[in-house]
Amino acid sequence: MESKIEELKARLREIRDLEGAAALLAWDQHTCMPAGGAPARMRQIAILRRLVHERATDPGLGRLLDELRPYEESLSYDSDEASLIRVARRDYEQAVRIPSDFVARLSEHTSATFQLWREAYPAGDFARVRPYLERTLDLSRQLAEFFPGYEHIADPLIDLQDYGVRAETVRAVFAGLREQLVPLVREIISQPPLDDACLHQFFSEQQQLAFGSEVLRRLGYDFTRGRQDKSPHPFTTSFSIGDVRITTRVAENALDEALFGSLHEAGHGIYEQGIDEKFEGTPLASGASFSVHESQSRLWENLVGRSLSFWRFFYPGLQALFPDQLGNVSLEAFYQAINKVECSPIRVGADEVTYNLHVLMRFDLELRLLEGELSVRELPEAWNTRMAEDLGIMPESDREGVLQDVHWYNGVIGGMFHGYTLGNILSAQFFEAALRAHPEITGEMEAGNFATLLEWLRENIHRHGRKYTTFELVRRVTGDELRIEPYIRYLRKKYGELYNIADSNVNQTIA
Repeated sequence: MESKIEELKARLREIRDLEGAAALLAWDQHTCMPAGGAPARMRQIAILRRLVHERATDPGLGRLLDELRPYEESLSYDSDEASLIRVARRDYEQAVRIPSDFVARLSEHTSATFQLWREAYPAGDFARVRPYLERTLDLSRQLAEFFPGYEHIADPLIDLQDYGVRAETVRAVFAGLREQLVPLVREIISQPPLDDACLHQFFSEQQQLAFGSEVLRRLGYDFTRGRQDKSPHPFTTSFSIGDVRITTRVAENALDEALFGSLHEAGHGIYEQGIDEKFEGTPLASGASFSVHESQSRLWENLVGRSLSFWRFFYPGLQALFPDQLGNVSLEAFYQAINKVECSPIRVGADEVTYNLHVLMRFDLELRLLEGELSVRELPEAWNTRMAEDLGIMPESDREGVLQDVHWYNGVIGGMFHGYTLGNILSAQFFEAALRAHPEITGEMEAGNFATLLEWLRENIHRHGRKYTTFELVRRVTGDELRIEPYIRYLRKKYGELYNIADSNVNQTIA
């Protein structure tokens, strides 16, 4: 049986290496490729993804997995080899449903759409990209139809990112969350606004990036196995456990954009760098799911990076770097500035409290598009209407509205946005579990020591890679189901203190 396991690993390693080559070309396209390279790059990535799919659906791989089934069943569920066979079979059974020519067509289309979006976005020209988005919607529905028997058309698309999560499950938890968030936002914005003017001065790009890099090193992002570059929309990509790259974008009149964007992407990168090295070259060598991945980025960005404990250590260094801008700004004033709640049209710049309303809106719009209730032509108006309902604002243009996120223009419609909010919920649930195990974490953060928190995350989450599904991992780490209670408790406590708002209790569980 050992020889069959080695054969399986060799087959899977070839697939992972081809995926890495495609990801490297995509990273280059997003960071430094000249515009003239776009037509060839679309073909190159499409060819590689077709090759990946052909090897991932090779009948020989299917037969090998069948031969290994009795061996898998003889092992404990938690064993590395049983997990490898189980996850590889899941990937194979998903992949064989999707024709290789469809994979190539989808890849070429999304590459072309992304390139057009990069041109249409600055001008707010939705009409230019709309026919491409209509094709994306059509392809997204086709992708779902390769998985008949679903309860909702979005289920297969979500399943590809978050195995075992269903649209109705997400709808249920989002409904409970919205019930809590909308009144909380109204309570907060009824209070005098916090002053964030100190963040909107001139801060040189070079100094911002230098400070951010030092912060990331101290948190645990390993620059010997990663790097940071600039891109229009920040992202993280992994070519191997030893090469995990992040990007950010910098605004010289907004100190918080690059700083917290870097913390967010570093959370993803730290996760990928923390996977057990023995999983290298296998399907286990990536995060458990999109939601769990997002929990790690939001944990470092918000629960750590926007905390008073964090800035008690880092703020003196930031003041020294920008004495003219921050020398007379107290720690308390800076802490209030970075946690200002304000209804704004842009998701990636939204505060912790309003952020999820952006996601809930996008998720609902995705479901309506996939169900055929909403057309792409009607999307901008539906977007603006929902923004007015939930946040009381209207985007000035489609650049601030339906064009702002790259996701629909660089992938399929459905399957991703839900993960941002589930990740927020999980970030608080995981952080509570870490503090129960190690109450000293908060004090250590004030001293610039993040080792205990990092090691807890490595031991309980990172090292396992994809061994466990989202819900399995939540139960293992917290001893509970996924719940919104810790997240609402966190928001209520933090922003109740910042805005002098009374506390309230909430309890919501999903399975």
